Amino acid sequence: MDTRLMIVLGIASLVVIGVTIWLSRRQQRTNALGEQLSPAHDRARQGHADPHGAERELKERQRRVEQLQIRALTSDERDGLTERWRSAQVQFVDDPAGATRAADALVAEVMQLRGYPVGDFEQRAADVSVDHPRVVEHVRAAHAIARRNARRDDHSNASSEGRRQSFVDFRALFDDLLVDDSREVEALAPREIRR
Repeated sequence: MDTRLMIVLGIASLVVIGVTIWLSRRQQRTNALGEQLSPAHDRARQGHADPHGAERELKERQRRVEQLQIRALTSDERDGLTERWRSAQVQFVDDPAGATRAADALVAEVMQLRGYPVGDFEQRAADVSVDHPRVVEHVRAAHAIARRNARRDDHSNASSEGRRQSFVDFRALFDDLLVDDSREVEALAPREIRR
């Protein structure tokens, strides 16, 4: 065999191996990101025709949240917030719409105390999806119900069951936010709200 042909075949083999390794690592990163942020990953994919655009968006979220000064709550803050949540839960019996608004406000407050910006809801949901991916979609649904409740001119106010589910969804994120993120934790199961 000619030496040139052997060199060309060797270079071609190295290129094929290199491309295979690159594609394999890219797929591993995609899978890891998808597992870490599965609901957010699914939502981002729906908003992008290009799956790599969704990955870029999720990586940008991670970078943004890494720049935030997220902190654990003090025990006094945690106790005070927990007590206020209990009050909202008691309020739910007589005033489900008011309790749902209070739950939405408490979630925003605990996020702010932890260090998340809370101005725009979509940005808030995107930021919280990085550290709390298992509950963020529930919070989107709960927030939508709370917004419908807040509209005085909306005659199709949320049903009692919708408000109850909204409250339970807010509780899932509230409980998750009370826990120190420096250790790996599973989302706490929301407590059942009885009608």
